[in-house]
Amino acid sequence: MPDVSYPASAGPLPAYLAVPPGEGPWPGLVVVQDGFGLTSDLRRITDRFAAHGYLALAPALYRRGRRLRCIVSTFRSLSTGAGPAVDDLVAARDHLVADPRCTGKVGSAGFCMGGGFCLLLAPRGVFDATAPNYGLLPRDLSPLAGSCPLVASYGARDRWAPGAAAKLEAVLTEGAVPHDVKEYPDVGHSFMNDWGAPAPLRIVERAARLTYSAPEAEDAWLRILSFFDEHLRAATPEIPLSGFHGCDRAWKRCTVMSQSWKASCLRGTEEVSGTGRARGRWRRPGCGSRRRAWRGCGRRARQRCCC
Repeated sequence: MPDVSYPASAGPLPAYLAVPPGEGPWPGLVVVQDGFGLTSDLRRITDRFAAHGYLALAPALYRRGRRLRCIVSTFRSLSTGAGPAVDDLVAARDHLVADPRCTGKVGSAGFCMGGGFCLLLAPRGVFDATAPNYGLLPRDLSPLAGSCPLVASYGARDRWAPGAAAKLEAVLTEGAVPHDVKEYPDVGHSFMNDWGAPAPLRIVERAARLTYSAPEAEDAWLRILSFFDEHLRAATPEIPLSGFHGCDRAWKRCTVMSQSWKASCLRGTEEVSGTGRARGRWRRPGCGSRRRAWRGCGRRARQRCCC
């Protein structure tokens, strides 16, 4: 599985890409790192999503210059809800949508800090489903009533997010958001992250309640994958195919891409500008490239299928 880079508003950003076995296209997934960065543990997690049939991309959010400065900037973006890290995650989503191996459906999954970013972006129309794992809740929970479908996992012994599961459950229920929120009674924070720390550091992990726990982690994995399969593998709508024998798959994929960029870009611009006029529709980062990708998809399908 290769290290890659993808375009973003602040310049290309390194990332880890895991491609499923077999033939696509597949749903996409942006895997958002915890506070330790793009570790071997996060690569393992990204590989696991790919093995289950997701085109998984893990951005290296700490790779824009000096590490300490990047860490501070990333946490500031999480706190303020805007900044380079937020732009980089939206660009990762757009990069997957433009990839011909992607169906156009893209979700997100994050851990600790990454879970916080998933919660931040959940109501913004960026992702089709999200899995924030022990993510810290935003100060204002009300936007989450308009979240995309969400599956979340917390530990009852988590010192950093006490009561988060119950608060999240309440706001999602109020907004009638499809969701699955579960709190595991016997674990704390980061119970899905197996960093492989040396023995002396495991004492610190246990004291801080950051210990990996396989039974709860595996249960959370089953719930996440089942939820994503339901919300990211939706059946492709049928469209007329008269005169294009043998080309069903190509045209269906273009239809999914069209629905994706229209739903995200047009709705998002109208909400921001309040006008929805054509000249302002493509100013949102990534929308122009996604529209071009859709047009290219249709052009290739016509060349392949038209008589």
